[in-house]
Amino acid sequence: MPRIKTDVLVIGAGSGGLSVAAGAVQMGADVVLLEGHKMGGDCLNYGCVPSKALIASGKAAYAQRHAAQYGVADAPGVADYAAAKDHVADVIAQIEPVDSQERFEGLGVKVIREFGHFISPKEVQAGDTVIAARRIVIATGSSPLVPPIPGLETVPYETNETLFDLREPPEHVLIIGGGPIGMEMAQAHIRLGCKVTVIEGAKALGKDDPELAEVVLSSLRDEGVVIEEDAKAAEISGEAGAIEVVTEDGRSIRGTHLLIAVGRKTNTEALKLEAAGIETTRTGIKVDDSLRTTNRRVYAIGDVAGGLQFTHVAGYHAGVIIRSMLFALPSKAKTAHIPWATYSDPELAQVGLTEAQAQKEHGSALEVVRFHYEHNDRAIAERKTKGFIKVMVVKGRPVGASIVGYQAGELINLWALALANKMKMSQIAAMVAPYPTIGEINKRAAGAYFSPRLFDSPMVKRVVGLVQRVIP
Repeated sequence: MPRIKTDVLVIGAGSGGLSVAAGAVQMGADVVLLEGHKMGGDCLNYGCVPSKALIASGKAAYAQRHAAQYGVADAPGVADYAAAKDHVADVIAQIEPVDSQERFEGLGVKVIREFGHFISPKEVQAGDTVIAARRIVIATGSSPLVPPIPGLETVPYETNETLFDLREPPEHVLIIGGGPIGMEMAQAHIRLGCKVTVIEGAKALGKDDPELAEVVLSSLRDEGVVIEEDAKAAEISGEAGAIEVVTEDGRSIRGTHLLIAVGRKTNTEALKLEAAGIETTRTGIKVDDSLRTTNRRVYAIGDVAGGLQFTHVAGYHAGVIIRSMLFALPSKAKTAHIPWATYSDPELAQVGLTEAQAQKEHGSALEVVRFHYEHNDRAIAERKTKGFIKVMVVKGRPVGASIVGYQAGELINLWALALANKMKMSQIAAMVAPYPTIGEINKRAAGAYFSPRLFDSPMVKRVVGLVQRVIP
């Protein structure tokens, strides 16, 4: 049986694994990368990339049907579902070379296209090859969680891993799960001409600030998406083209296609972690603040580490462990500065504490400032005035920001920067934003924090009055 010795072994060629492999090999480490499925992982092939491409198709169709507000005649905006899927495939194909085996081999990484499993605390077997490594990184990601709903095993259903292979437009999609994935795909499909019903056991977009989430949900309902909340699925029956979901409270919902979007489960089953002394938790592999597992030689990053499940978090984790693995420097992963976004229309974005979380943590020290899109000139020009920003401030520093509206996913970047660097509101206010831009919303939010201190302060008025009387 062939044996390989290496400095760093990376298991999984998704976002986190690829970032570790590229960084480590370019800094002089000997690196082996294992991938038994597709290079690029879930994000490239089944997640972030194809979903945003399909959302773009839906957005284009919607724009044609709502052009009159710009002085352009409305058009039917009829979508060709198969052509939209061709667009999705083309987007993936354009990005694929960046994540390809050829590129990484060109960087000097030894790529083995096999799944791997532990056979000892420092050895992994992949196919007929055994790799012994000084440091091992588990970056196997996550997969769609399929809940044990009675009857589901007999009914055809889609997940994000199969949805993008559909070529015929679904007549009526039933989506179980009202989180970001479910709501993004609901809006994309309603805009592409399908009927859509979302079935959510609790509250749709329940992990976000409810005030902001309601702006998104209201928009989706206006477009025709039916959202059934507090509707826990109790039984599923039917066949392709005729599927019925019955909820615990007796609601019966019928459609032609079923999409399961209730969450993710970490990919650990095939790793044989017990052979390496690696413990797991209910949510994934047990790690400490430095992302080390219970085996000090082994790190776990990204979704499989059981924390926030976002592609950008996996990339961030890669940077944390490279510092530790290659330079033996202390490095810890934090979450307070990690943003996320839901790419609905309007978009929904968050970083740091929500208002409710900040109120619970800081109490009376909390100040919440707001600014509405309807007061932004660029938003008015673009007819994108639905939405607002909330910034949670404690002693002059932002501790969280919540945004719903046009380009919220872009606007949140500034607040992620502010939280990561412990910036003050005065530093945000000092920024000069070009006019007219959507980005002015961030500056105006900072201005809203200082306005009462300047314009409603008797002391400020007395000082100004004194200066005007005394200074010639």
